[in-house]
Amino acid sequence: METLFEHAGGQDGLRRFIEIFYGSLLADPVLRPLFGAGKASHVDNLTAFTVETFGGPDTFSREMGGFPLLIDAHRGLKIDETQRARFVELYMEAADRAGLPDDEPFRAALRSHVEFGTQVAVQNSHAETDDQLHPLREVPRWGWE
Repeated sequence: METLFEHAGGQDGLRRFIEIFYGSLLADPVLRPLFGAGKASHVDNLTAFTVETFGGPDTFSREMGGFPLLIDAHRGLKIDETQRARFVELYMEAADRAGLPDDEPFRAALRSHVEFGTQVAVQNSHAETDDQLHPLREVPRWGWE
């Protein structure tokens, strides 16, 4: 069965998607406080994470710091529900703008992925101790619902 990675157009399709998405994050007044001016490595990291999550190569875990990098990136941000919801909204809008497939099974998987991921990020952003972190400690593998 085709992976989400393959269905989304592979590395190129997901890279295009993340570039559009990241640009929208940096321009958004609700999310700008979390991202500031951005980081040159952010598109590469987020693309590699998404590729791996959707069934592509595991470059994010093997070469880029893996899930511990995500935990460290979110710690102390104190992400609120308005920011979480806006992140999801921009993610789904970027999927449209990037021309990702719009079939219902793919979009449902895409939405469940970003909903889950943002919930993990919110929890980790408020954690003051390791015990308060979400129990997820590795890149999740996402599939068709």
